[in-house]
Amino acid sequence: MVRGICAGSATKFHGGIMYPTKQAVILAGGAGTRLGALTRQVPKPLLPVGGRPFLEHLVWNLSRHGIRDIVLSCGYLGEQIVDHFNSNQNRKRTVRAFIEPEPLGTGGALLFLAAELQEHFFLLNGDSLFDINYLDLPLAATDPEWASATLALRAVPDAARYGRVEIHGTEVVAFREKEADPHPGLINAGIAWMDRRLLESLPAGVSSLERELFPRLVQERRLFGRPYRGYFIDMGIPVDYARADQDLTHWQRRRACFFDRDGVINIDHGYVHTPDRFEWVAGAPQAIRWCNEQGYLVIIVTNQAGIARGYYDEAAFQRLTAWMELELASLGAHVDAVYHCPHHPTAGLGALRVECSCRKPNPGLLEQAMSEWEIDRSGSLLIGDKPSDLAAAAAAGVVGHLFTGGRLDHFLFETMNGSGQPA
Repeated sequence: MVRGICAGSATKFHGGIMYPTKQAVILAGGAGTRLGALTRQVPKPLLPVGGRPFLEHLVWNLSRHGIRDIVLSCGYLGEQIVDHFNSNQNRKRTVRAFIEPEPLGTGGALLFLAAELQEHFFLLNGDSLFDINYLDLPLAATDPEWASATLALRAVPDAARYGRVEIHGTEVVAFREKEADPHPGLINAGIAWMDRRLLESLPAGVSSLERELFPRLVQERRLFGRPYRGYFIDMGIPVDYARADQDLTHWQRRRACFFDRDGVINIDHGYVHTPDRFEWVAGAPQAIRWCNEQGYLVIIVTNQAGIARGYYDEAAFQRLTAWMELELASLGAHVDAVYHCPHHPTAGLGALRVECSCRKPNPGLLEQAMSEWEIDRSGSLLIGDKPSDLAAAAAAGVVGHLFTGGRLDHFLFETMNGSGQPA
């Protein structure tokens, strides 16, 4: 968790799920032969797409959900992937790359990494991107104590190219092989949530999850699936690679929904800094999840004068933020970042008594967020409960809305006009 105390300093809010799952494995070992000359000297997952290596898009999306332990299984030209991430580490993620001794298939690659895996992890293909709320995926499993896997599914016009997946409720009941005649249907879109215990049934050496593990889990009723509608691209062939390069140029530029905390996310009981005094505003977790699913960045911007006054310290603020994370995780929701101001111009103690640019109504918290994230101001909004919140929004060029009580999710939906767009 990133912690800071000056103007616009950010607390990066880890996402997670009920266990929580904070690890992802990316299978990045393919040779990319269908891309021809493009992959003769560069591994397919490192091909430039939208101005940066394709893998960086996957890592960014995982990191903002709080999935910060990222393990790469590399094969063809894998040394380039290892070198890239060794020279591009940062405090927002840990990326560890391992090179298979030989091509092992999707199942063998996971067995090769078994000693690095947490109890539960997300599994991604290194040549496809599916923009979903990752933290929702584990919720499709009916019994978290039962070793199972859950697939992210996508409806496409031509499921024959990929192989069709059939579900009943959330249970996967059949896989259909690739077929000659194009037809619409659900496909496995390259993201799975998995229990490490499932690997115990894989044979040593080369194996395939798709051919050996998943069909057996269908028979045992331990494979689940959930359809999503997010942006999907598989850059396995030249035409799709060209489309991905065009689409992802501006993909990370997003609208943001800024929330004040006390009085909007939680009932303002006065200097709330412990879980026992924290009470969610009705509908607040649901509002955050709805923003996640609409593709908004969710960013909390909060004055924390209690730190300035000495009522609690930075560590207490961090502990409460971590507790909020686990609470949100139970609904498959996350906050991308929290920015807080610990100053007060007259009541602050010591160095915290200062006229700063981050304390609302000043726009410093929002401006710092906009400098660190690719935010579309024109499509963004702020929800606050005080005129100072709205003044900060106006100064930052963001539409502000005054929340006066009730259910936050209902207020947000009405504010958005039921369309996912600010009214």
